[in-house]
Amino acid sequence: MTPTDPTVRALVEAINADNRQDFAALLAPDATMSDDGTDRDLHQWVDREIFGVNGHMEVLSESGGGRALIARFRNDTWGEMRTRWSFTVQDGRIQRFETGQA
Repeated sequence: MTPTDPTVRALVEAINADNRQDFAALLAPDATMSDDGTDRDLHQWVDREIFGVNGHMEVLSESGGGRALIARFRNDTWGEMRTRWSFTVQDGRIQRFETGQA
């Protein structure tokens, strides 16, 4: 399924296309994130969990107007897992995202 929120949809498309430039353009300059409830350095996490290891997201369901997702996420490090994602979007940019196992 495709997320209905246009910013979140573009972020998922950037992840699946391995397009770091488009991904970065969707983030607010001061964007933050957390993984399993722990705040992480966003840029290090993205390198380690998405772009450095062939990350891919298959959205299974959404809520919150397309800003909360359940997805199958896979990468070369961890394999495939069921994950949850929530996004704070302002003015077409991701201010924060939170992810973890679902």
